[in-house]
Amino acid sequence: MAAIAGGLAGLAGAGGAVTVALIRRRHPWLTAGHALTGPETIDPLPGVIKLGLSGMTVVVTPGPRGELYLGPGDPQPGRTLRRLVLAPLFTRAGANGGRLWPDQRASFRLVIEFGGGNRDPEALLRAYRMLDQQLRDHAGLLSSCRDGKLRLRAVTVTVAGAVDVRELLAAEPVRYAFADGDFDDLGSHSAPPTLVPMVSEPWTRRFGWDGRDSITAEERHQLHALIRAAHADGRTVRISGLPDGTRKDRAAIWTELSAAGVDVIADTDLTGLARHLRRLPIAPTALTRAIVRPAARPDAHRSESRHEPV
Repeated sequence: MAAIAGGLAGLAGAGGAVTVALIRRRHPWLTAGHALTGPETIDPLPGVIKLGLSGMTVVVTPGPRGELYLGPGDPQPGRTLRRLVLAPLFTRAGANGGRLWPDQRASFRLVIEFGGGNRDPEALLRAYRMLDQQLRDHAGLLSSCRDGKLRLRAVTVTVAGAVDVRELLAAEPVRYAFADGDFDDLGSHSAPPTLVPMVSEPWTRRFGWDGRDSITAEERHQLHALIRAAHADGRTVRISGLPDGTRKDRAAIWTELSAAGVDVIADTDLTGLARHLRRLPIAPTALTRAIVRPAARPDAHRSESRHEPV
């Protein structure tokens, strides 16, 4: 673990700094925009930041020497999570007083989805523990939960995919990652908002509308009801998995999601989504409208009296 921590520090000062230097935001910060990155993108983070999207989902696969590699296939040299994603984000936030940008007003949502063919529970849990160590090395820049209180920072990490870490996370007195959830978790005592602050579902799981014609009154009512229920339960909502179709069809669904009050729209059409949200921005809800304060000094007294939604 010491070797992993040392390697991450080195990357932050070397390779990570190079990547950060290439990241220049040219568009307004889109709080509701979330990128679904594919294996064909060699280095996904710069493009996401350039478009102003405030989150991304990356698929990782456990590989040699305790590394997590981007993509669901065989590990590719150099394409590690910490080199291409974690180190650039942490280096940038550390250089800007705990924010990715001076005007950052919402946490960057990083969803790490464990993929690959290996479904061995022990191997996946070992991989998660490696991730956990990498995150704790930069705890001051991460949203966390201590004694049932959420604290918002520059980056919020959610773990999804093949590994189920809910029991591990729930047992930690201080956690720096959160579990992925869905609408079935609403009202659950075993998956409270402090463990599952955001519910995420693919559109096609509950809805059949593809954006070509008008949405039915029944599906519109169901959409609004689900989002209201999630907000009342203290959770934000991320919708992904839109059906294949033209950009016009997808934009119709994006518009309905905005009208229903969704917090985060995730899509593979990053350029189209960013243009749509710049033209029709989604106003942050009370659950997402929070100021990311600079990280406290390591020796500073930390107050945990305030509940901050993620």
